[in-house]
Amino acid sequence: MTIFVSVAAYRDLDLPSTLQDCVAKARHPADLHFGVVWQFQEGEPAPPDVAPAKMSLVKVPWQDSQGACWARAEAMKLWDGEDFFFQIDSHHRFVQDWDVKLLDQAERSGATLPLLTTYAADFSPSAPLPASAAATAMHYASFTREGVALFDKDYRPDWTAERGPVRASCLSAHLLFTLGRFVSDVPYDPELYFFGEEVTLAIRAFTWGYDLLHPSVHVMWHQNPRRITPTHWHDHIPKRKVAVTAKRRDAASLEKVWRFVCNPQVGPFGCGTARTFAEYERYAGVDFRRRAISLEAGRGDEPPPPPSPIPGEGGLRTWPVRCVIDPSALPPAALDRPAFWYVAFHDQDGQQIARLDANRPELHELLNRPGQPIVLERQVRAYRPPVRWTVWPTDRQRIWLQPIIGEIEVNNVTAPSRSSAPAR
Repeated sequence: MTIFVSVAAYRDLDLPSTLQDCVAKARHPADLHFGVVWQFQEGEPAPPDVAPAKMSLVKVPWQDSQGACWARAEAMKLWDGEDFFFQIDSHHRFVQDWDVKLLDQAERSGATLPLLTTYAADFSPSAPLPASAAATAMHYASFTREGVALFDKDYRPDWTAERGPVRASCLSAHLLFTLGRFVSDVPYDPELYFFGEEVTLAIRAFTWGYDLLHPSVHVMWHQNPRRITPTHWHDHIPKRKVAVTAKRRDAASLEKVWRFVCNPQVGPFGCGTARTFAEYERYAGVDFRRRAISLEAGRGDEPPPPPSPIPGEGGLRTWPVRCVIDPSALPPAALDRPAFWYVAFHDQDGQQIARLDANRPELHELLNRPGQPIVLERQVRAYRPPVRWTVWPTDRQRIWLQPIIGEIEVNNVTAPSRSSAPAR
């Protein structure tokens, strides 16, 4: 089994040691392909030879770097069809036969789309490497003032290889092992900066049908305390005359993360169609809008079995849908320069399979036609056909108004809409 190892390194002097240790500890080093995005300053040591492994290297002067998620997205472009995808940081140490251990855990899971992830055990570059370490898990810890959920680490000394991987609700960006197709299923959003990277990736992977799992064995260490070499946010400041400062990138990124968890949509950098955002919240025990974490999620208890992904039955299809709305069925505030309308589609079981909102420019055009019905046309990409739509308008201040729903007929003309409780 070939493994693509994604490494985004920003001026990290530990990168050479990480690559050398990764190759030295693999049972099958020739099956590894490293995709390294090396963001460097002149005079810093270049990545070493990793033979018998293969390496694809992208060199980026530090001034041109756009942040961690951008670099991870660039690393994904180097994937060359390998069977598995393994994303790590540039400051790690590994156990012997780490590759076989991860492959074994993936097989033991029995999942169609297994995704092994955790915050790795700690090591310090100034101290000898620990002789061993317990397996680790993750739990929801808190929310930042911007509403971004943060995770924390737990040690699980009672876990063994025989137990097999354990269901998880969190995702670590520095230990992410899954199938190679993850590169196309859940591509990295290059517009994110740092905070929010992991929680949005957890949601996106889950809704695309990946089962989040903690390895029940220890496979690697992660440097802690963190490296002493410069970080992106320390370098990218006004006095260093960079094109865009870290502060500006971070502000835009945080806003995008908040929009994502408040108004999740299906798309390349959004949710998938195998499971819903609401199913993830129930599974993980969190409520993003309320910034609430259940007792079980805060303790790091194993989540219940996740809902089965929607069966393919021939794979994804595109369903053209028209939502015809009588303007008289809407409250006046919904017609007076609304911020947006939530537009969702549901299958026969009531599950949301797509969300394709109407934004302000589209609504401006549609609502400027007095006496005519409002027609929202959408291409719904899903595994199962949509049978009902929900339109939930807001006013100009983004206050939610009364939602309406409509049934989708076989001839793709909707039945008359009616007021209803929200179906989210």
